[in-house]
Formats: sequence, C-alpha cells, structure tokens
Amino acid sequence: MSARSRKQIELNEHVAAMIQCRRCPRMQSTPVSGAAVVSDVMLIGQAPGTREPVLQKPFAHTAGKTLFRWLEESCGMNEPTVRSTIYFAAVCRCFPGKAGGGTDRVPNPIEIGNCSWWMSDEFEILRPRLVIPVGRLAIAQFVPFKKLDDVVGKKFALHLDGHRFDLIPLPHPSGASPWHKIPPGKQLLEKAMREIARHPAIHALRAERQLSLSPQSSQR
Repeated sequence: MSARSRKQIELNEHVAAMIQCRRCPRMQSTPVSGAAVVSDVMLIGQAPGTREPVLQKPFAHTAGKTLFRWLEESCGMNEPTVRSTIYFAAVCRCFPGKAGGGTDRVPNPIEIGNCSWWMSDEFEILRPRLVIPVGRLAIAQFVPFKKLDDVVGKKFALHLDGHRFDLIPLPHPSGASPWHKIPPGKQLLEKAMREIARHPAIHALRAERQLSLSPQSSQR
C-alpha cells in the first residue's frame, strides 16, 4: 500500500469520527466537514455560519464565493478544483450560534480547545506544506498579532510537532468588514494571493490536476 493510500484511509476514518463529535453543548449544529482530500495544502476557516450545516460543506455561502473568486483569479483554480485538491479545516467545525446584535458568536476557549484535537490529528496525517488560515480567529491559532496589517501579505515558516510548513494568512472574505477592499488591506490581500499562487505546493496541485485531465491520463 502506498503512503498516499494509507493517508487516505487515515483521513477517511478521521473525518468519519469528527462528524460524530458532540463535545460542545453550546454549539448550534453538528460538525461540518469538506471532503477527505489528501493534500499538501490545508485551508483553515474560523467556524461555519448558518448555511454551511444545511449544505454540509465549508465556505458554502457569500464569503465562500468571495474566497473562491480570490483563488481562481490568483491561482487559476475554480471552486470545484479547490474543493477537490485542498483540504478544508476550521478552528471550530460547528456553527456557534448568534451573539447579541445578530453577528455570529465567537467560539470560547474551551470550544476552540475541544476542536483543536481534530486539527492536530489532521496535521499529523497530512503533514501539509502550505497552510492558509482565513480570518482573525484562524490566524491567531498560529501567530500572535494585533492588526491584520501585521500578518496579511507575509509568509511565515513555522514548525508544529517537528513538522515544518509555510503559513500565508488571509483576511476573512465576509462582507462584514471592508478591510480587504480598501488600502492597505486591498494591496496586502493581493500580495498574499501572489504568495499563495507561487508557492510550490500550489504549483504541484495545478500540475497534478492538469495531468489527471490530460488525454493520456484518461486512457490509462
């Protein structure tokens, strides 16, 4: 059995166990997970919104449309390609519910800690080369910062349990904040997307995808 096949079996079992998790009583949905995609690239969101539990996939609504547009414009990968080649994780996998004022509730430290076990296992299984945290809460799990200006547009070389990977943070694509639409956020987002597009792990994904779609590959 190849190393990739072993990873796929482990990841399938991991996702099957994760979606049965019920550790956090305040959460308003069961866990949301993307496909069990064995990948060198991991994209980490914050937590599902109201639509994701219904559609049973991360970034399923407005913010997702913006995120996938960013990736298509910079990397030439549309939504189906991204979902089938990049592993989607999150700080918390369940919808936290609404806070006062109608905004989504920020998960509390206990909930984040409960869910961190799942992400740790994913790092152990996948050993990603590139990690893309999306939004303040996701970025804060890896690097301390005060302002998005301090982290977006930069690439960080990090180590976790002896594993080295590159981290390229992105702002949350929600329309709730105009940060990514106005200076300096707009320019920093563009810089971050260029960093992602030229990363070797993204180049490898694109090459693998093109090979799988080639006539020679389809005739095998």
